[in-house]
Amino acid sequence: MGRLFGTDGARGVANTELSCELAMKIGRAAAMVLTENLSHKPKVLIGMDTRASSHMLCSAISAGLCSVGADVLVLDVVPTPAVAFLVKEYGYDAGVMISASHNPCEYNGIKIFQYNGYKLPDELENEIEEIILDESKVPPVVLGGDVGRIHFSTTAVDDYIFHLAMTSDGDFKGMRIALDCANGSSSVTARALFTRLGAKCFIINDDPNGVNINDKCGSTHMEQLQKYVVDNQCDIGFAFDGDADRMLIVDENGNIVDGDKIIAICAKYMKQNGQLKNDTAVVTVMSNMGFFKFCDENGIHCEKTKVGDRYVLENMVANGHCIGGEQSGHIIFLDHATTGDGQMSAIQVLNVLKRTGKKISELASEMEVFPQVLVNVRVSNFGKQRLDKDPEVQLAIREAEQELGEDGRVLVRVSGTEPLVRVMLEGKDYDKIKDLADSIAKVVEERLV
Repeated sequence: MGRLFGTDGARGVANTELSCELAMKIGRAAAMVLTENLSHKPKVLIGMDTRASSHMLCSAISAGLCSVGADVLVLDVVPTPAVAFLVKEYGYDAGVMISASHNPCEYNGIKIFQYNGYKLPDELENEIEEIILDESKVPPVVLGGDVGRIHFSTTAVDDYIFHLAMTSDGDFKGMRIALDCANGSSSVTARALFTRLGAKCFIINDDPNGVNINDKCGSTHMEQLQKYVVDNQCDIGFAFDGDADRMLIVDENGNIVDGDKIIAICAKYMKQNGQLKNDTAVVTVMSNMGFFKFCDENGIHCEKTKVGDRYVLENMVANGHCIGGEQSGHIIFLDHATTGDGQMSAIQVLNVLKRTGKKISELASEMEVFPQVLVNVRVSNFGKQRLDKDPEVQLAIREAEQELGEDGRVLVRVSGTEPLVRVMLEGKDYDKIKDLADSIAKVVEERLV
């Protein structure tokens, strides 16, 4: 059985790979799995990003949920972490976010949250898949007054903004901050949030039209924000992705500060102030070697997981850690949230700037970054499954590892959300790792397309 759910929900090109029919089936199956042990009428809330297809898919999922007897509360456009927060805050049984995060507008996706604000564990996703793909169970069909109703929230954005503002140590008066909303979900929250906190805000890409989400803007295209921060003499710039669950920084000189450095800055500050539980930060195997060196130098224990924020979160919850995340800017502050939240991460960084009186460039410079090369190779779905088994690809990886020795590392993995194999090499000599990465990528392209 093929999987519907990757590392971050079900995702595909809207209206083909992720059709209305499939969305309705996911709604029906999810309602059955998540609510079959309830003694009351199920309640599910739904949020979405700004893609043209989001309302279409919301209607399909809502129809599926209602057909099984669940009531639906539509939040309209909100960030993904707003769904994770509000499902618990409002006392709902489940939450659904319709978004393809940082992907182009033609893609969309479905993420499901439990009543407690956490994403579904693998076993529940598998059960939903089995109902849809294997017809292991048949969702009930309710009639008459038992059919679910659809309601629309008028308070979701304000309630979420209030929640974020409460994680601030105070106001940020005197700070000049630039915000790139990626024409996505943060377009409905960022201006009100950071203005409320007293900052002087300079905002770009907050005019979504359904197709311009992530289009040469946001955390995947930082060039515009880099220039904007320098031209407008801002103290710092924050770039969000389409659903605002991740964030990257531009310092006052126009340089990018990635997720590794953001975690390093916040973890060190938290440790100095007795807030870093277990003196530990959790990251993935994709984090830069410089991050691990920084942790050693500052007495911070570092735990590494598989790639994917869900695995970072699982480690944090299981072991009682309070900060973790990915180089891409998906950062979890578990004392405040159950998932990554770009705007909350921005607030935590601003807290550090305010309390230390240091510039973001000064704080970021404390972590040395080792040269890193990432090559994405588009492959077939069958090719993704063969990565670990293809002898030529595995030979190319072993030869690169032998050539780098202890001066670097090689990580080749399939993307959990796209038809890609990601080839990442890291080491002291950029030219060497670039040549080796291109060599591996060429073999992957020849063998796995």
